[in-house]
Amino acid sequence: MLLTNLIEHDVPIVTPGDTYEYAKAQFAATSLQHLPIVENGQYIALISRKDLHQIDNPAEALKASFFENFKPAVAAHAHPFEALRMLHMHDLSIIPVIYEHYEYAGSITKDTLLKYLIENISIDVNGGIIVLEMEPRNYSLSEIARICENEQVLVVSSQLKTNVETAKLEVTLKTNRTDLSALTQSFERHDYTVLETYGDQQMENDIVDRYKLLMTYINM
Repeated sequence: MLLTNLIEHDVPIVTPGDTYEYAKAQFAATSLQHLPIVENGQYIALISRKDLHQIDNPAEALKASFFENFKPAVAAHAHPFEALRMLHMHDLSIIPVIYEHYEYAGSITKDTLLKYLIENISIDVNGGIIVLEMEPRNYSLSEIARICENEQVLVVSSQLKTNVETAKLEVTLKTNRTDLSALTQSFERHDYTVLETYGDQQMENDIVDRYKLLMTYINM
């Protein structure tokens, strides 16, 4: 999916000539914690509600602010996962999207990106989850897929994470099967370390419940 397709055009913007008082009013009209500063179609900076709390003169213009150098953004041609990475890195509620030379395309909210992530890791597909641990040099997606296929298990999505404490890879596989006992035994026969499995219906319901709680928190 093109990143520009996720842009939400109702995200307010402020300009460098606007006052802090005006910016506060824009924040009051939304639940967002950040807003972009845009001038003549150019992305200038990102401000937060906390920034405005530090201002003594509400009539002062934003162009005199100390936060103009804070301008996280993602290019319009980037993958949505890059936008998620930027959101996580800076703990943002929105991420501005830009064309060349910081031309402002629009902003995407955390809520929209999280929904995109949920849809694309197939969390709504009925099936179990298995987490493997291995040395990075031993990672082979083709071999992992072959072991799954031999047990007639389809991998609908996979994720990689490096454990910073052990330097080992953790591979999370979402499958189309809830009974993962045979697959677990197969991985262990091939000398894989199985860290976790979530296969029964109770676990499946728990994942769905946690997702619902997450979305409720986001929409508060």
